[in-house]
Amino acid sequence: MTDKGTLQGLDIRTIVLVGGRDFGRCPLAARLPAALWPIGDRSALVRLLDHLANEGITRAVVCCGVEMVPEVERVCRDSRLTVKIVPEESVSGTGGCLRDAASRDPGDLIMLFSGSMVSPPCLGSLIDAHRSGGADMTVVFNPGRPDDGLPGPSAEIFLCGPQVLGHIPRGGYSDIKEGVIPTILRAGGVVRPHVLARRVGNFRNREGYLEAIEALFHEEMLESLSSGVCEKVQGGPVLKGAGAWVHPGARICGPVLMGDHAKVREGAVVIGPAIIGEDVVVSENSAVVRSALWTGAFVGSCCEIRESLLDCRTTVPDGATVIGRAVTGQVSDDRKKDERVRVQASASRVHDFLRSFRDRCAEGSTGGARLRQEHVKVILAGVAVLMALLWSYWPTISDLIGVWRTSEEYNSGILVPFLAVYVIWSRRREIGSVALRPALFWGVGALLCAQACLGLGLFYMYQSGERLSLMLSITALVLLMAGWQYLKKLWPVLIFLCLMLPWPNRIQAAISLPLQRWATNSAVFCLELGGWEIVQSGNTIDIEGVRVEVAYACNGLRMITAFFVIGGLVVLLTRRTWWEKLIVLVSSLPIALLCNTVRLVVTAVLFTRIESKVWRDWVHDWDGYAMMPLALAMVVGELWLLSRLTTPPAEIEPAIISRRQPQHVPDP
Repeated sequence: MTDKGTLQGLDIRTIVLVGGRDFGRCPLAARLPAALWPIGDRSALVRLLDHLANEGITRAVVCCGVEMVPEVERVCRDSRLTVKIVPEESVSGTGGCLRDAASRDPGDLIMLFSGSMVSPPCLGSLIDAHRSGGADMTVVFNPGRPDDGLPGPSAEIFLCGPQVLGHIPRGGYSDIKEGVIPTILRAGGVVRPHVLARRVGNFRNREGYLEAIEALFHEEMLESLSSGVCEKVQGGPVLKGAGAWVHPGARICGPVLMGDHAKVREGAVVIGPAIIGEDVVVSENSAVVRSALWTGAFVGSCCEIRESLLDCRTTVPDGATVIGRAVTGQVSDDRKKDERVRVQASASRVHDFLRSFRDRCAEGSTGGARLRQEHVKVILAGVAVLMALLWSYWPTISDLIGVWRTSEEYNSGILVPFLAVYVIWSRRREIGSVALRPALFWGVGALLCAQACLGLGLFYMYQSGERLSLMLSITALVLLMAGWQYLKKLWPVLIFLCLMLPWPNRIQAAISLPLQRWATNSAVFCLELGGWEIVQSGNTIDIEGVRVEVAYACNGLRMITAFFVIGGLVVLLTRRTWWEKLIVLVSSLPIALLCNTVRLVVTAVLFTRIESKVWRDWVHDWDGYAMMPLALAMVVGELWLLSRLTTPPAEIEPAIISRRQPQHVPDP
């Protein structure tokens, strides 16, 4: 079966990407891909398929993770399109999905969509833009801000001709942005952007989902979200499903979508844009502000739900506060404390710390090396260059912060800059004893090389090149402001800073699957060694009738990156020989693999004893943190063993005690 459509006389292949569970983006993405999140009474995927059917498409291919095939089949069952599901048994990337879905019968035109969008664009305008531009591939962007005239973020929509398939490797991982597009450009092909007139509402996490819902409401498309009737209820347009009920003493402001049999009780306040899903109950005197509550969620009395997302059948106890979170299951009681009080207390502690830090610096400045007057000018110039670099690298820095926040593999990277500052502070006397000798020529040259690297990364869309350019610019600033002697003192810290950068997608894809196989095989070996009867099927372990899946996110890459940070910090803070530090750093890899195996074994054994899904999810989420003390104990034991093996016994010199011969004094 092929995914043919007839639009403007073209033989079109339509591909929709769903992906698999994302354990690093947010708790809800770990349970359900973003494309299957509900938008009103339908999921985002079904809304997209219905839109394609309305535009004249008759068939589509949906690519999803192999573990999500039953769920995708269920939601696509009532679609008006003929849907063919292509399971991804391994991570192949957007380019790999394009290859697998269309390589056998590419047709005249291939359209690729992300399944997680709320307001798909008109297909006719996309096809006209692609054909009139004469491009091999058209990349679609959301509109940017009106004042700067630049395109916004990617709409995750691509149009291409069948010739593009020749630029995709036949097997393995391939990403469109970092792999296919650069290959097309190097081969002399044409890649053109197309900016839409309105946002399509892409989302991958809680923040994007709520922004997409808000954009959809602002487009006055409330009626398209459900089959209910839109009416005015106490100051806000409300789309009420069958059996939905709002107490006369409740208040609703702004656009709100209420599902079937949803209830808003007396004294409750709902401020839109908000979604109150099917069978949701908002109890007395509770407030729901710019949030989405999915099917069956229950909010107790006197609660505050603000800019949050509650999963299906989530229970919020009385008096709880949920602010800026994606919640699944039961909200713990320790969230009842007001978030603003905690923020004020944290700000007060930070203020006290900065004030004491300033006082200590003032006390120690009298004994340090005094800067010469000419150095002050150089430092001021360097600060100006630093501010300019921060402005130019702000998109790269924002991207790094987003990776740290959403990816479990690299969330340890957020600690690296702070740890590097601590290492520099601990060495302040040693570093301060070096004379400032700015290397203007070499510093400017290194800065130009860093900007060239940035330009190449932007031109070829290599995010890894942009991030590497950031590190080169920091190194160039050290040369420009302080000179070679400071660089010799700081080069270990600069290398340590590289641990905050995510690995390139090609490298991560090349090692992830072998790591996943190693994790599965090592866990099976340990379980069988412990006397358990195991049946292994791929990356699935059957232990006493309980199926435990070693998912892609459980391959151990998160522990490898975290333990390399720990090992690097130990190397920087301890005073050992270079080869001892090298042993500690290299041993981070086997320690990480061993700890990941222990985690999988413990998880598999606990799953045979725990039947509650809530407790299983809790064990899965927290057992990785329990491995940190084990890893630190291994590192400390390794340092102790090295000290015992390499420290020679102290030589004991005999003490020579002499006694002066007494002089003879004659008797009188």
